[in-house]
Amino acid sequence: MVTTIQLRAETKARLDDVKVHPRETYDEVLNRLLDMAYDPEPLSDESMKKIEESFEDIRAGRVRPFEEYVQEQGL
Repeated sequence: MVTTIQLRAETKARLDDVKVHPRETYDEVLNRLLDMAYDPEPLSDESMKKIEESFEDIRAGRVRPFEEYVQEQGL
């Protein structure tokens, strides 16, 4: 099935700018962008909790420079 959609000229220009190949269709462009924007596997509750804990550490100042960590690890 094929359908027609209305786009402002500015929107079409933006889609043209993100084409990876001149012959890429707008359908391909939109699907590629949608695939990048939507994650069908959301983070688990455990992962979300760990992320929030990390934010709390940052807010509390429990951080150290990356360079210090690299040196400590011998990288």
